[in-house]
Amino acid sequence: MTVLVLVFVLVFLETLQPNSRIYSRIKRSLNFVNKVTEKLTEMGNCLSFFETGKALPVESAFQLPSPLLTWPPGTGFGLGTIDLGGLQVCQITSFDKVWSTREGGPDNLGATFFEPSSLPEGFFMLGCYSQPNNQPLHGWVLAGKDQSDVLREPIDYTLLWSSESLKIKQDGIGYIWIPVPPDGYRAVGHVVTSSQEKPSMEKVRCVRADFTDQCEANTWIWGPGKTSDPNGFNVFNLRPKTRGTTAMGVPVGTFIAQNGGKDPPLSLVCLRNNYLNYESFMPNLSQIEALIQAYSPWVYFHPGEAYFPSSVSWFFNNGALLYKKGEESKPIPIDSTGSNLPQGGSNDGAYWLDLPVDGKAKERVKRGDLQSSQAYFHIKPMYAGTFTDIAIWVFYPFNGPARAKVEFFNVSLGKIGEHVGDWEHLTLRVSNFSGELWKVYFAQHSKGVWVDSSEVEFQNGNKVVAYASLHGHASYPKPGLVLQGSNGIGIRNDTAKSKIVMDTGENCSIVAAEYLNNNKTTVVEEPPWLNYFREWGPKVSYDIAEEIKKADKHLPGVLRKDFEKFIRSLPNEVLGEEGPTGPKMKNNWNGDEA
Repeated sequence: MTVLVLVFVLVFLETLQPNSRIYSRIKRSLNFVNKVTEKLTEMGNCLSFFETGKALPVESAFQLPSPLLTWPPGTGFGLGTIDLGGLQVCQITSFDKVWSTREGGPDNLGATFFEPSSLPEGFFMLGCYSQPNNQPLHGWVLAGKDQSDVLREPIDYTLLWSSESLKIKQDGIGYIWIPVPPDGYRAVGHVVTSSQEKPSMEKVRCVRADFTDQCEANTWIWGPGKTSDPNGFNVFNLRPKTRGTTAMGVPVGTFIAQNGGKDPPLSLVCLRNNYLNYESFMPNLSQIEALIQAYSPWVYFHPGEAYFPSSVSWFFNNGALLYKKGEESKPIPIDSTGSNLPQGGSNDGAYWLDLPVDGKAKERVKRGDLQSSQAYFHIKPMYAGTFTDIAIWVFYPFNGPARAKVEFFNVSLGKIGEHVGDWEHLTLRVSNFSGELWKVYFAQHSKGVWVDSSEVEFQNGNKVVAYASLHGHASYPKPGLVLQGSNGIGIRNDTAKSKIVMDTGENCSIVAAEYLNNNKTTVVEEPPWLNYFREWGPKVSYDIAEEIKKADKHLPGVLRKDFEKFIRSLPNEVLGEEGPTGPKMKNNWNGDEA
């Protein structure tokens, strides 16, 4: 009944004059109802845990749907330990709970603090682990084994913070300590206790400075409030400050606790790999192929999708053309491998690709060819070779027009958002200690989001499920609507599970794995099209003012100004004015994801 009433109100609202009093009053009332609904939902989420005794998500440990494979033989990949050049480390995933709170942090469900358990013989704890309570327990910390006086006990502890004065729901009192290292050594993790007594000096180890690197606070784990307070107490996870295929920083899996102030200096550091011999712990070719078959995503398309992926060779073989500046009247066909494309250089505007000239052929190529589509895999080291990133690139001949949502109205944006040549990707982050999938990056319009594997949808064992947005092809972990904007105005990203799906592992090609190649052998040969560094589509020229005028003519006057301001703020990539460059020109090719 409530839904029917709301639908009636919305239909009635569209018939009113935009500046009428009734329109304004209904709009204010609906905004008020939305806010009340959000507040009640939030309160209901909290009550469901605090008053009904329902277990928190963190109280159950996450496991992948299927057991890990037995990886093909190699050198050090998946064997449990990695040598950083005099410091041996292993990844600990079993924990003992030390202290928890049931308020504050993400979803106002609190956080739990753990210490690693079941350390292998000869290995020492380097710090404690923490995560929010709103997701299943799924984390790790590194433990270290000394080989050349790299590890030493702290000489003391400093109490950073305790929860004694907090009037929140908590399991006892928590104390967070900073190890005081001896000269020439650094602390890489905090120690958490449920007692005000200092921890034992044997509890943790500090690391020699030449085996450490700078780190930075990353995602928010917990604070007493519902959002991070820059002037209060907060807990964040840590990652190396410099990241990429040649960076040497190694995350420990620990957290950083900070007590107020803007960007306070970090009291902790991460590890450093002084032995970047990737052949020792990165996967070999047969292991890469096994990883692809274990985790390669299924990409679901919206049932209304009209622009599908294709293989690059299908695009070339079906009339795609190479244009050269100054010789626009003489475009040339492209070889199926791209062997006649200009190689290397920079995106200087001298060349670009475009659809066939013939109208029927152009429309056919725009639609793509799902049957021919291929997934292109780039395998690269991350976190100094302790993890492997598997970037999965998919090519679409055409990116369709965008749609916007303006409060209660859906608006077709005409040519806005259209462009030739659309490259999209997902990235799987796999532990080189075990071969386990830990995170998935869903790329979304030059940005994206890392999602823990405990929050990812799987099918057919451990294969990841992703959803491609209607016309724009951005990747999302869940079906539904994601609005790219704010204040009720934004670009619609609609996703749904239909019968149209792409199995990226079925027809795939490993196009790059630079660490496998050396001066003597080339294990993975890169196709020529990968080293074409110019644009995969022409620069589109259209009258954006005219397109906005066409789009907003059905909007009430009070909404037009905000809508026009939003559209003009969009980057060229979203507007569709620039043809995109290929995978190798993206920052994440040699760096971390945004």
